[in-house]
Amino acid sequence: MKLHLFCFALLTSFLIIGQEYNQFDSDGKRHGEWLKKYEGTDQIRYQGTFEHGKEVGEFKFYKPTSGDVPTAIKLFTKDKDSVSVTYFSSKGKVISEGKMIGKQRVGEWKYYHNNSDKLMMVENYKADQLHGVQKTYFDNGQLTEETYYVDGKREGKRLIYSEEGKLMKQYTYKNDLLHGPTMYYDTEGELIIQGSYKKNKKDGIWKYYKNGKLDKQKLFPQANGGSD
Repeated sequence: MKLHLFCFALLTSFLIIGQEYNQFDSDGKRHGEWLKKYEGTDQIRYQGTFEHGKEVGEFKFYKPTSGDVPTAIKLFTKDKDSVSVTYFSSKGKVISEGKMIGKQRVGEWKYYHNNSDKLMMVENYKADQLHGVQKTYFDNGQLTEETYYVDGKREGKRLIYSEEGKLMKQYTYKNDLLHGPTMYYDTEGELIIQGSYKKNKKDGIWKYYKNGKLDKQKLFPQANGGSD
């Protein structure tokens, strides 16, 4: 008899726990804690809280092979349209993090080196298009590249550095095309080539230096049609 009562109590407790998930309000909207699994498996697909049909707080998302390690966590707030998003590797390391409105990235996004907490790249977005500065970093934290974007296209300067922090190349873009002054430097930071582009083609006088002194000059476009 006692065994029967124990089993009944245990079953009842499981039913009560199960009833705490996947509930609806009086209007038929999802409300309270929700937990969905992939069909035919015990693998969780997502878990989070709804408030009268709207996501609130933390939501965890999983792949079919994730186990108990989420591939993404989204943080919803009542008073903001944007959602904070963090993506994870299979080992639980942060891959990237930023904000989204709907399915579009907005604002600053950070990306990390593989299986590391070291910053690899910082980008800025507007309506899922690169907008603002993009910075890329070596493993040692040294800036390797800095590029500026406007509405998804490179615009203005693009700077490339060595692992020791020396400026190696400087480009200028307009509407995503090389257009304007360009400079190349050696590993000691000395200028070795200086010229200009016009719509992705070398234009005007290009100067070449050796040991800090002007060595030769070339005029573009060349008479024979070459582009060097």
